[in-house]
Amino acid sequence: MKKFYLPIFFFLGSVALISCGDDKGEKGKDAEDQYHHTDEAGFSYETFKNDPTGLRLYTLDNGLKVYLGKNEEEPKIQTLIAVRAGSTYDPADNTGLAHYLEHMVFKGTDKIGTQDWETEKVLLDSISDLYEKHKAEQDPEKKKAIYTQIDSVSQKASEYSIANEYDKMVASLGAEGTNAFTSNEQTVYVNKIPSNELDKWLNVESERFSNLVLRLFHTELEAVYEEFNRGQDSDGRKQYQATLEGLFPTHPYGTQSTIGKSEHLKNPSMEAIHAYFDKYYVPNNMAVVLVGDIDYDATIKKVNDAFGDYEKKEVSHPSFPDEQPITAPVEKEVFGPTSESVYVAFRTDGVGSKDQKIVTLIDYILANSQAGLIDLDLNQQQKVQRASSFTNFNNDYGFHLLYGMPKANQSLDEVKELLLAEIEKIKKGEFDDWLAEAVINDLKLSEIRQYEDASSTAYAYMDAFIHFEDWQDQVDFIEDLKSVTKEDLVNYANKHYKDNYVAVYKRKGEDSNIAKVENPGITPVKLNRDKQSEFIKEFNKTESPALEPQYVDYDQAIQNSETESGLPVAYIENENNDLFNLYIIFDMGQDNDKELSLAAGYLDYLGTEKYSPEEIKQEFYKLGINYFVSSGNDKTYVGLSGLKENLPEGLALLEDLWSNAKADQETYDKYVEQILKGREDNKTQKGNILFNGLMNYGRYGENSRLRDIYSSEELKNKNPEELVQKVKDMRNYKQRIFYYGKDLNKAVAAIDENHKLPAELKEYPEAKEYKEVDTGKKVYFVDYDMVQAEMVFLSKGEDFSPEKMAATELFNTYFGSGLSSIVFQEIRESQSLAYSAYSAYQTASEKDKPNYVMAYIGTQANKMPQAVDAMMELMTNMPEAEEQFQSAKEATLKQIAADRITKTSIFWNYESLKKRGMDHDYREEMYNAIKDMTMEDLKEFFNNNIKGQDYNVMVIGNKEDVDMQSLSKLGEVEELDIDYLFNYENSSEDLKL
Repeated sequence: MKKFYLPIFFFLGSVALISCGDDKGEKGKDAEDQYHHTDEAGFSYETFKNDPTGLRLYTLDNGLKVYLGKNEEEPKIQTLIAVRAGSTYDPADNTGLAHYLEHMVFKGTDKIGTQDWETEKVLLDSISDLYEKHKAEQDPEKKKAIYTQIDSVSQKASEYSIANEYDKMVASLGAEGTNAFTSNEQTVYVNKIPSNELDKWLNVESERFSNLVLRLFHTELEAVYEEFNRGQDSDGRKQYQATLEGLFPTHPYGTQSTIGKSEHLKNPSMEAIHAYFDKYYVPNNMAVVLVGDIDYDATIKKVNDAFGDYEKKEVSHPSFPDEQPITAPVEKEVFGPTSESVYVAFRTDGVGSKDQKIVTLIDYILANSQAGLIDLDLNQQQKVQRASSFTNFNNDYGFHLLYGMPKANQSLDEVKELLLAEIEKIKKGEFDDWLAEAVINDLKLSEIRQYEDASSTAYAYMDAFIHFEDWQDQVDFIEDLKSVTKEDLVNYANKHYKDNYVAVYKRKGEDSNIAKVENPGITPVKLNRDKQSEFIKEFNKTESPALEPQYVDYDQAIQNSETESGLPVAYIENENNDLFNLYIIFDMGQDNDKELSLAAGYLDYLGTEKYSPEEIKQEFYKLGINYFVSSGNDKTYVGLSGLKENLPEGLALLEDLWSNAKADQETYDKYVEQILKGREDNKTQKGNILFNGLMNYGRYGENSRLRDIYSSEELKNKNPEELVQKVKDMRNYKQRIFYYGKDLNKAVAAIDENHKLPAELKEYPEAKEYKEVDTGKKVYFVDYDMVQAEMVFLSKGEDFSPEKMAATELFNTYFGSGLSSIVFQEIRESQSLAYSAYSAYQTASEKDKPNYVMAYIGTQANKMPQAVDAMMELMTNMPEAEEQFQSAKEATLKQIAADRITKTSIFWNYESLKKRGMDHDYREEMYNAIKDMTMEDLKEFFNNNIKGQDYNVMVIGNKEDVDMQSLSKLGEVEELDIDYLFNYENSSEDLKL
């Protein structure tokens, strides 16, 4: 399957438009393809022909859709509560409303999160009235005065509120991934819970969606604005939004973004938010999705008890005029500090249309990460730095987007023309007849992998609901692709792929549209950690059925065999399907031989006497097999994955490449150019600078793996023949095998036949060591053109000890990780100083290596001094809240109890344990230790490992906005040159990114 470099943010949402009145039917086939049933309790449901997921789809009397799927791999349930409402339906003068509402649904109700609702309500009503005045007022000074009133009344209101009660309750269940997201036509609320906690989860969610209370409003509004700032710092988001604006110039898909406009976020209407909630958050516009370890009949009764009394209301969504055809190329430019790229997008019809099937096939014929036209013509032949494509289908429209990044000295127009030339090949039918069939098989493999996973299945159900799709259409989709002929594809391409595209050029330069605002100076609101609502008191009294943890006996779970030549083979049976993974593992990597990674990457561009590089990729794709050769710090892997039946043929193909790869100087020269251009691109990415460059420098100083690289001259002078020989010689070293699949004997027989080895295998070269430096009183700063500032605090601790793992797990839950943690509550909820803030005690992944204390803040630059002070205060004096501690303890124990290590994870977890000097599942010791821990134990852990630590502080931000004097209070400030940070040669580019 294809891999995307674009942020996942872009793919979460559906940019759709529908009407969901009572006369709107689900899209789909005739009822004869569906099966209708009634259970013993009288609940009617549908099942679907040839459905590999076993979905039961219920519709309650009030119109609520309930999607139930069974997956018993672990005692957990992936829960999604989906609302057919998103930013497409935001009022034009209140953009961002749906997303902000999503944040507020976490704040509680008239029962959750309040000590005295009647008193609190009066104050909240007053705040709402003030916001209406604030919105209407045009005079800036008068607006500030009103905001001061809002801040003052909000402090009074916070005396009666209780922050994060919802988060505390779901955390106490052992929930994971508690979150939500909003996009064009959906808002979705997410939890993954232990299956024994279903009753309590339904209790709290039933109350949560019953009514909306906008408490702690102005502090959360600042958090949302910080999220807006993060979007301003994301060139990828801006390029994507510009693409939508070009494709949909009159439709909300393009005219309003999910995050909203700056001026609307700063001038919200609480009344408008309530109206939106009342209109769209109704049962016949919502779905409950539950996939996991469930009993169908019992679960639907519980869901009906929880949500069945919600009142059905007529729902209608706004309709929009049809977009006019695009008759000439639309070109746009986006500027920012990151590397350049170009998007070329074509508008299509939406979900359920014939376009969806045909364009899906065209997309995968163009790019499937192995044998598509773009993959082979542009990536394999290194004509561009990187290129691919993807599709997005929504209810009104969809689009097909091709993207590319230029090589050094290559223009974006040249990349665009190369992308369009691949479209021309589709139009001329210049692609092999077998390719469409191979694409369909590839999609089927991906579907098998998707439906193995409860969470992925739940999201598939959710998509069907949001798009008003009959699930039968989803089940049949891949099979239906077989009816699309090559002639259909060619005809469609000639009709629809013309000069009707939108091209968006992401260029390096200053963005003149950045919105910067002053720090509003919010007074911290009260959190009232020691208080509880009556609802949570009753909630905590409810006992859930016991769920006992299960631990892995690795000696039993991992079978051991060997090949004819004596190679050890670790084996775990795939009990779910006929897919396999085969790894040949060398316990040496770049630390042992610096050239290994370079040589492994070069192999990907080579062919043999029998096959060209492109033909090798095609042969693997025909077989439904992926191959890989990769080298990490201390391991190198050569392997395959895919259809079990094709393992022997796939392994023979891999071994032929391994043994007979032919070096090519021109290919190597392009490979070096790609590496050097990749370095230039990487140093423009702020996330890479902070979490890779600065973090490594903070840990290792100058002597790090990151900086231990070949210079451009050294790369250019390498002998390609020697690199190829390096890969070939790997088979002469000690190695072992891990196989996950079925029929071990056949797999071993294929290895014996194809993987020929010398009688004696060589020992590994000695590994180079990289020593961590002592931390403290150092501030490393990189100047970068951005709105926010981001910083990481890092302190080197004691060497890894298994005895600390239990306290570490509990401390991180209580103090620094998650929505109910101390750090999140203080810095975001109370003081609104950052969108993202967290802290953790990180245990080393190897024995005799140090643990680390770390903390992160991402905030508007003018809030950074306050945010730093708040974080340092927490890291020095940990607030003690007994109820919150007990909740964190309960959550940690329940997460361990529900955790199941299965499939390939058994092997890789065991590998991790061995690196730490352990030989058994240590979760049992952790579980028993946590059961007996008290707040005093946690306080002792904090005092011994967190309090009083000296930090290296890594900061990235705009020097013009960052308070450098404030940073100097943390230690000696050293501004680092980015080329020095990564040990790149100085480029001619301005070092200020």
